[in-house]
Parts: sequence; structure tokens; C-alpha cells
Amino acid sequence: MARRRTARISTITLNTGSGAQAINHPYPARTPVLALDFGALSVLVTTSTGDEVTASDLEFARQLAHQAHQFATSVERCYHGLPNGRGVAA
Repeated sequence: MARRRTARISTITLNTGSGAQAINHPYPARTPVLALDFGALSVLVTTSTGDEVTASDLEFARQLAHQAHQFATSVERCYHGLPNGRGVAA
């Protein structure tokens, strides 16, 4: 994926918790949808069009998977960082 060329103008923080879920919705007749649910808020990640997958879509999906794996590894490291299993603030 190309490097960002414009300045970021805003950031939205979505905190995980007991109601947070990540769900893949594969469909037989269209491209998949990844739903990130945070209680009352849901973020849907889709491909650039609903009926085909581009090389950019594939590159983004692979980058997302890699970064999600890195995030999970970091969270696990923090969670197991204290003897009580409550984790540490990074």
C-alpha cells in the first residue's frame, strides 16, 4: 500500500472491551465484509467494490492481517506482564 500523502486531520479511538468483536462475513456472491463491533458502534471493512477484488484490496487485507497479528502479540505480552494476569499499561 502506498504511503500516506495527506496529513491526518482526525483520529477516532475505539476501545476494546467485553462487547468488542471482530467478525468476518464471507459471502458466496460478493466480496467479504469484516465487521468490527464496539457495542453500539460498528465499522465495516469492505473491498473497493462489492463484486471484485483488486490487487490493492489484497495488499490491504494482508497488511491488516499482519498488523492485527502484531497487535494481538503486543496485547498478549502486556496481559501476561504481571503475575496477577491483569496486564500493564504500555
